[in-house]
Amino acid sequence: MAYSWFKAFHIIGIVVWFAGLFYLVRLFIYHVEANQEPEPARTILKNQYQIMEKRLYNIITTPGMLVTVAMAIGLLSTEPEVLKQGWLHFKLLCVALLLVYHHYCGRLMKKLAADECRWSSQQLRALNEAPTVMLVVIVMLAVFKNNLPTDLTAWLIFGLIIFMAVTIQLYARKRRLDKEKLTAQIPQIPQEQS
Repeated sequence: MAYSWFKAFHIIGIVVWFAGLFYLVRLFIYHVEANQEPEPARTILKNQYQIMEKRLYNIITTPGMLVTVAMAIGLLSTEPEVLKQGWLHFKLLCVALLLVYHHYCGRLMKKLAADECRWSSQQLRALNEAPTVMLVVIVMLAVFKNNLPTDLTAWLIFGLIIFMAVTIQLYARKRRLDKEKLTAQIPQIPQEQS
């Protein structure tokens, strides 16, 4: 019975943690893009994003991470023999990478607050895709365990990364073209001749 409780809350923790990780870096993107706005909008937006980032990180994302890890420890305590299986070692490596990513996001949040972040919005969009790749790998390991078709999975992950990279590039191009179109539509005010 304890196993089922640990598993249920482990899944809930994962959902909360990943929701926070996905949205947090999206807020970072908006925070960076606020620098392109004229004053006073720039300051207002950056202050608002800073508040949202802190609340999301401290009230949702970090507690989700803690519940996920605590319930995973509970699961392992009920079935310690699973620690001998190779798939779990790789899954734990992926989780360790996610923990590093989580804490790096906390560091980026502090840099954004101090106006010291040098990431562009496009770089942050790429960073935002890292937890997606990790989520796919972790779920596949949890479902297939030692029967994971590694060749097919490697191609799936490679294809996913290529798809995300192409999507980010196409979105950047669309935004640039939309901005150029908007600029072209703004009527030019003729200069007075003296």
